Amino acid sequence: MNADSASLVYNPNDENTRRDPFALYERLQEHDPVHWSPALKSWILTRYDDVRQVCMGQGVSSDRLRPFYDSLKDERRDILSGVMRYLNHWLVFKAPPEHTRLRRLLNTVISPATVAEMGPAIRSAFDHIMQGLDPSQEMDFMKEVAELFPAFVILDMLGVPRQDFRAIKGWSDDLRLFIGTAQGEGDKYRRARDGADHMSAYFREIIALRRREPGSDAISRMVAARDEGGMLSEDELVGCCMLFLFGGHETTTNLLGSAVVALLKHPDQLDRLHAEPTLIDAAVEEFLRYDGPSNSIARVVAQDHELGGKTLRAGERLFAMINAANRDPRQFSDPHRLELARTPNRHLTFGFGIHFCLGAPLARMEAKVCLGELAARFPKMRAGSAPPDWIDALIMRGPKRLPLILA
Repeated sequence: MNADSASLVYNPNDENTRRDPFALYERLQEHDPVHWSPALKSWILTRYDDVRQVCMGQGVSSDRLRPFYDSLKDERRDILSGVMRYLNHWLVFKAPPEHTRLRRLLNTVISPATVAEMGPAIRSAFDHIMQGLDPSQEMDFMKEVAELFPAFVILDMLGVPRQDFRAIKGWSDDLRLFIGTAQGEGDKYRRARDGADHMSAYFREIIALRRREPGSDAISRMVAARDEGGMLSEDELVGCCMLFLFGGHETTTNLLGSAVVALLKHPDQLDRLHAEPTLIDAAVEEFLRYDGPSNSIARVVAQDHELGGKTLRAGERLFAMINAANRDPRQFSDPHRLELARTPNRHLTFGFGIHFCLGAPLARMEAKVCLGELAARFPKMRAGSAPPDWIDALIMRGPKRLPLILA
């Protein structure tokens, strides 16, 4: 280990790192790309090729929750038992063959074709939110737009009343502390349990109703989904509803917030998107690359192997830093510049291989609607009276507060 790498420490508790981790990611890529973080007791990978390899599952396992839970010997084991009951059924924590079966069933529920059919409803949800805003007044973009828009879309998709959003959002925020690997919240396990308990009870009632009175919504399609192996179990249904809700709004909320921050920092690109609205498809891909909502993915080392001159031991935890890989100069030219027409743009934000994000088409469409309309209607939008405040999460990234004046 050289002097440069010895002085590097990745600690997500550091406020500067949380606000802007990219300078540190660049130094890690250059001097210590396979970095051991004492703060996390985990490996931190930052180079594109290494992160892509992890996304493909080489030498690692996505089944990271069960080993963590099995290792607990204190009260956290009892606290998290209810959380584990449902999160164990989430695709992101599954490995084949369980992952293969679950993915096959859920592909009948959400697909590019079903998302394409939702286009008019997605635009209607955005217009409804914008009608309630005064663009001349400072607002918190996260609370008044970025949280509501994708939440309304996914609630409509699930056939859940929009007026239940605030309660659901509270449960989701509590669950995010555990799933997102929050570093500064001491009571995150109890809060995650409470969030999971409330959310699972809520969906259990709706599933029972859909069994009696099926409709055309996604929950009804999940209840009806079947293959040669049978149907989804009750716990699988509840877990999948929780995943659809959590993944369906948290990721897109963070994407929208980070994209607006990026446009404020690069007004020339906002001007360009206003002048060239057909650029929106490429622009969304660049927002996903530049400061995406998936900061990292967590995996467990499946077998001993060498990487970057280091020995990774079976059972050790690692974080493949997606946002670092997406700015690796070995893959992207001028990686710290927002370039809306960037091509090629092989970012890793939605993963790679079997764990490619199921909800990617929906997130892309929502981002195209929201960000395209903002650029068209408000080319002079500007930052509000305070800088963005970023969420406490290692897995996810996005602002939790974003003061903004649209016009």
